[in-house]
Amino acid sequence: MKLSEFNTEMPKELIASHPLPHRDESRLMVLHRHTGEIEHRVFKDVLDYFDAGDVFVFNDTQVFPAKLYGNKEKTGARIEVFLLRELNPEFKLWDVLVEPARKIRIGNKLYFGLDDSMVAEVIDNTTSRGRTLRFLYDGPHDEFKASLYALGNTPLPYYIERDAEPEDAERYQTIFARNEGAVVAPAAGLHFSRELMRRMEIRDIDTEFITMHIGLGSFRDIDVEDLTKHRMDSEQLEVPVALTEKVNQRRDDGHKVCCVGTSVLRAFESAVGMNGHIKPYTGWTNKFIFPPYECTTCDALITNFHMPYSIMLMNTASFAGYDRIMEAYKLAVNEKYRFGAYGDAMLIID
Repeated sequence: MKLSEFNTEMPKELIASHPLPHRDESRLMVLHRHTGEIEHRVFKDVLDYFDAGDVFVFNDTQVFPAKLYGNKEKTGARIEVFLLRELNPEFKLWDVLVEPARKIRIGNKLYFGLDDSMVAEVIDNTTSRGRTLRFLYDGPHDEFKASLYALGNTPLPYYIERDAEPEDAERYQTIFARNEGAVVAPAAGLHFSRELMRRMEIRDIDTEFITMHIGLGSFRDIDVEDLTKHRMDSEQLEVPVALTEKVNQRRDDGHKVCCVGTSVLRAFESAVGMNGHIKPYTGWTNKFIFPPYECTTCDALITNFHMPYSIMLMNTASFAGYDRIMEAYKLAVNEKYRFGAYGDAMLIID
């Protein structure tokens, strides 16, 4: 398929800039992918479509405060630094993006904090915007990380055009986040409250977790019309043995398996084996899913409403079918559903 086929013509005013007061009270569009039937519900109703023995699979990655603001030595120019991942804990090396990139060269020092207590030196250029920073910090690593993160801000998606606020530290994070490493939250999981998770437990609906550390590659603009020529950035992934055994057995027994978010769907499709079974996997994936790719590893998908031309929209269209998703998005715009990470949700189910 072509990039231009994923223009959903979404009005900017439908992008949610703040979360609702309660996680599980967003709107929920239910799309039955084989019939095309659509229902309009509230997210807390999602369990009405599942039974005892079904399995929800979540991404338990934890977003860290990746956005910092510093000043360049001598000139004092304000520089935005986006931490991507730690390259070497011993030497305190980080892969980062910097803006404005044209002002930063190898050998420059950057100062962070009101008292310039955190200093970093640029030691490598990796891309036109990317750099490797070495933080000049003499204390133990745990102390360094705590000091670094204290200076950081929640890395809200680019389409939320405001600075991060105190509530974002909690709300741009799932309640089950436990493995640090993401700069993008698994947005579908943001809808799950403790009360909803408790109701799942009472109904004997199981929960399992993969870990995929979502990077900025999910938001990177696709600059080719032919989607087969786009290359995804690699993301770190772990699909545990116990999860694969449970998921494969439950599906063989006729129960439904629901992927909560496109990151879980990509994880499953990266670990797929024979007959739609998944295999344990630890490593990296750059799996790019777009129609007419056929997803075979789960029976339902929970996802948010995504931006035009986005990789997540293409992932969703692969699961539900391109025509079904395009019609659903037109309806979502007409019904004024909220888009983006803080927006409303969609359940796609057989």
